[in-house]
Amino acid sequence: MKMEDKFFKTHDFGLATALTTQGYPVAYLDKNNPQQVEFLFERGNGIDETVQAYWQSELKVNAQIFFQNSKLLKNRIYSN
Repeated sequence: MKMEDKFFKTHDFGLATALTTQGYPVAYLDKNNPQQVEFLFERGNGIDETVQAYWQSELKVNAQIFFQNSKLLKNRIYSN
């Protein structure tokens, strides 16, 4: 399996937070570009459908958990 087939990648912080809130853990944070972090999620179990629902404004998430996850992701971005 190719690397690009194994992982879903995004630079979009909102999408990464929504995916985390939906139960998809971040597999890896690529911080090689100091201007933009890339979030990698293992592909599978409906992640593509969840991404599509996000972009079509159809994804429903718990607002409090979304906010908590955004803080957690920011902590991961800015930690060493």
